[in-house]
Amino acid sequence: MSALGSLDDREALLHQARDLRTQHRPTEALAVLARLETLQPTFSRLYQERGQCLVELHQAPGAIAALETAVRLSPTLPAAWDLLEQLYRLRGDPARAAAAAQHLAVLRQLPVEVVMASCLLADGDLDPAGEIIGAYLLRDPDNGVALRLLARIRLDAGDPAQAATLLQRVLARTPDDAAARFDLAMVLLRQETYAAARRETGWLIAAEPDNRDYLKQHGLACIGLGDHAAVIDLYARLLAAPNVSDTEVSDLRLWRANALKTTGRVPEAVADYRASLAARPDNAVAWFSLANLKTYRFSDPEITRMEADAARPDAVEMDQVYLCFALGKALEDRRDFAASWRWYDRGNALRRRSARDRPEVADACVAALRRTFTRAAFAARPGHGADDPAPIFIVGLPRSGSTLVEQILASHSQVEGTQELNELSRYSNELCGADPDGALPLRPEACLDLTAAQARALGARFLSDTRAYRQTGRPRFIDKAPHNFWHIGLIQLILPRATIIDVRREPMACGFSNYKQLFGGTYQAYTYGLDLFARRYRAYQTLMDHWDAVLPGRVLRLPYEDLVTDLEGQVRRLLDHCGLAFEPACLQFHATERSVRTPSAEQVRQPISREGLDHWRSYAPWLGPLRDGLGAARPPGDLP
Repeated sequence: MSALGSLDDREALLHQARDLRTQHRPTEALAVLARLETLQPTFSRLYQERGQCLVELHQAPGAIAALETAVRLSPTLPAAWDLLEQLYRLRGDPARAAAAAQHLAVLRQLPVEVVMASCLLADGDLDPAGEIIGAYLLRDPDNGVALRLLARIRLDAGDPAQAATLLQRVLARTPDDAAARFDLAMVLLRQETYAAARRETGWLIAAEPDNRDYLKQHGLACIGLGDHAAVIDLYARLLAAPNVSDTEVSDLRLWRANALKTTGRVPEAVADYRASLAARPDNAVAWFSLANLKTYRFSDPEITRMEADAARPDAVEMDQVYLCFALGKALEDRRDFAASWRWYDRGNALRRRSARDRPEVADACVAALRRTFTRAAFAARPGHGADDPAPIFIVGLPRSGSTLVEQILASHSQVEGTQELNELSRYSNELCGADPDGALPLRPEACLDLTAAQARALGARFLSDTRAYRQTGRPRFIDKAPHNFWHIGLIQLILPRATIIDVRREPMACGFSNYKQLFGGTYQAYTYGLDLFARRYRAYQTLMDHWDAVLPGRVLRLPYEDLVTDLEGQVRRLLDHCGLAFEPACLQFHATERSVRTPSAEQVRQPISREGLDHWRSYAPWLGPLRDGLGAARPPGDLP
């Protein structure tokens, strides 16, 4: 069914139910609404109509429940608030009646167009909502409420830049508009411009220090900047407030545990994950988070509980995914590899259903990059870019050892480890456009349109935009975003003195490690299929071979296996490539205290181990699609 067809069907069913009710046939109307609910379970006006039908049937409790659902989904339904006020008064609940009356009074003060567009937005009808509010703003262009509403519409439509512009327009006229500033902070978080978001939330908190929504938004900005220590106390403060619901306690404990884990306070993190589960035992994310520590070992009762939750017929799909990966790890630790594989495979199958990967897009991107960034293209652009050696880019595929290399370098007195930064991807999107599923550059040739001055300015912008993540004042810093291997041509144009390190892992080990890892981002869909990963590995290998050919010696290839078997030799080689003197602390990387956000966080806080080199062989019977898909990318003799 097309989106338009779905909308038409929805409105037709709603009108049918309304006509039946006005004909005093409420029971038949409720049957139509039940059908509508299966198509559009979050459609606010169906619940409003259901409430009106139940009022006609003199079923006040059911009517109240339906109307409360309606206003929860869309707080701008005047008829629903009006009915709720009357029903609350009949039930002898003056406090709720007064609250409903207050909501209704506020709505009646708003322009009709604002109320209508708000209802449409709540139901996901972005185009008609935008048309109504846009027409209204032609008559009243400085209406702050209407501008804020249009900003929310633009944000939901995938245009955060336009949303930010609209909100800044409101704040330019009324700087004290806290609602507009809160919305702007939300938009800035969506854009991953965390320093600007934290400035906005700081303003809000200064004006209203105990506002829980402001504090939570501030916490997200701090996390985005890598300031995890700050949110540990912030979440503790929110937890200490009276009358916190179990659901909120569970969420706050989970978020605090994540911050504790990232800063290396693992026992406290475990305690908070367990507290999250105590408040909400079906919190599948908390079970997965315990597994994702990599060092936690589940008890028999915990495994039994997870298995029972995974078998629940009403479990939502994403909760099942979390539980599958957690159970895969739990049984892997017990060396029950067959059972472990079944859970990993089930979790990946579920994830692959909703996560989209189009390998032909990646292959086309590799071809376009190879056509665009030639030796001649680089030779024709001498002197482009910012003349600063500060950045060190660590690239590769996920689960290749990049976090280990980051930790080694961050143990050096001249280098600061930051986190996986997204600035390069953002610049590439601005210049080249991006594939919506994989965020890969669509028109890389646009990079060659940069003049020398523009390339220098973009390099300077990178140094400025990343300054917020640097806390120590060390002269060099790391951007460990593995996917930056797509952007090495752009790096060369705008930051020609930056260091680039490609961490490469044996493909069978890398493929299996990715398959058993559930990622939090949206651009790793290729990891949920062994065949998809094999094809991505080949694309990555082809592109890296190209960079070696057109920029000889520019990228240091650092095999993970060599690091494990010859740590000191490879560390010396790494530091020499970076132009850094050898420091023994780099060999004791596991003793370095810093925030680490990746799934390898606990592994890099331990001395290096050979255990991971051949672990994939325990799962060899099920890895045929990976082996076959890798083809020539697979070293000979890795499987019988």
